[in-house]
Amino acid sequence: MSIELPTDQQLAEGLRQWLPQQRWFSAKDRGITQVSIATRVPLLSDEGFAGEHLLVNVEFDSGPAVRYQIPLGFRSHLSEPLLSWALPESTTGAVAAYDGLHDPDLIARYLTALDSHEQIEGLRFQTTPGVTIDVEEVGHVLGAEQSNTSLVFGESLLFKVFRQVETGINPDVELHRALGEVGCEYVADLRGWVETDIDGEPTTLAMAQDFIENAADGWSMALISVRDLFTEADLHAAELGSDFAGDAERLGAAVAHVHADLARSLGTEQRAPGENAIDGMRSRLDVAAQAIRELAEHRAAIAAVYDEAAQSGPDTVQRIHGDLHLGQVLRTPSNWLLIDFEGEPIKPVAERRKPDSPLRDVAGMLRSFDYAGQHLLGQGAPNVTAQRAFRAVEWVDRNASAFCEGYASVTGADPRDQSALLRAYELDKAVYEAGYEARHRPSWLPLPLGAIARLTGSQ
Repeated sequence: MSIELPTDQQLAEGLRQWLPQQRWFSAKDRGITQVSIATRVPLLSDEGFAGEHLLVNVEFDSGPAVRYQIPLGFRSHLSEPLLSWALPESTTGAVAAYDGLHDPDLIARYLTALDSHEQIEGLRFQTTPGVTIDVEEVGHVLGAEQSNTSLVFGESLLFKVFRQVETGINPDVELHRALGEVGCEYVADLRGWVETDIDGEPTTLAMAQDFIENAADGWSMALISVRDLFTEADLHAAELGSDFAGDAERLGAAVAHVHADLARSLGTEQRAPGENAIDGMRSRLDVAAQAIRELAEHRAAIAAVYDEAAQSGPDTVQRIHGDLHLGQVLRTPSNWLLIDFEGEPIKPVAERRKPDSPLRDVAGMLRSFDYAGQHLLGQGAPNVTAQRAFRAVEWVDRNASAFCEGYASVTGADPRDQSALLRAYELDKAVYEAGYEARHRPSWLPLPLGAIARLTGSQ
């Protein structure tokens, strides 16, 4: 006997109370005024159990509305593991509703739909040619994500659900597909995706790709190297057993290979820096400097770098990663892999899909090296000595240089040869970082401000 499911009105009220507590909910600083159910697609129904795939529109007391996707499970009684993910009991009537991505029975349904290329009331499940899906694999949620929810099935498949849904093809699917078509060795293989039509346009909901076991993320590896350097105070960075420079050089080469493969697959074009890039940097600086007093003190010096970069001639642009840093790369036993090609999450999908300069990715990595080397010296950290400060700069310079040399070994051109333009992209990233730290981690604000001072020569 099937269970009686909550009405749209009941679910909307339950979600209004439940959403702000979810880690992936991106609007915690805004009050919800209304939740409306856009679609409810039934996925399965059994005695005492049902599952649906929901798209919901959330309106706020300020700013634009946001669309989320929320797979929901419904049971007469919840087991202990599912209680943590339940909507308020008072809002759903006699049945319990909960985040279905934490239910092995419900997520298995996505796997079978993907394997069979099903179409379920507008949801389309697709796989790349030649791919087979093992529907017997058991899945579970992979922790530590912020804006999405990823599931791991067995030891080989990663299924990423994009919680916030924007109309259009997600760059993560688009770029993985393009790189797979040219045989790129520096990304995990795309296995499939889920899409639907929103406002008449195909829109990505989820993607499936190879899950990489026995891989370490670049940020963790870099931090180990920096901490070892501070522990072994008498050693130089090159003398460490955990010296990162060799891996930084190989990472630079991997990024260059990905850029070359994206250019080969999707093409390049010429853009004068003043057309979009530098103007955009100036606009972002104006907004950030108005909000952050400490940044305003550097405004003129930053603007001077932007003015110099605007004179540097045409800029070759193409599809890039768009949000590259040490947390977006994995070191496997054989090579580096780039992951998460969604681009900067604060930008609309349409903007993230525009061609941009490869120097933006390079600048993102250089800023990430600086964060790794400098972050232990901030936030009131103990034992910050002149020697440690020197060692931090030494580590950053060594690894940034190794990365650029690795990049040049593939392209034949060192990114540092375009010094004015590269500095502008680094400063643009540092201005973004200053805005983020001022809002979320004020004690970290000195990190991007110190970088800005160094990049503008005012320190």
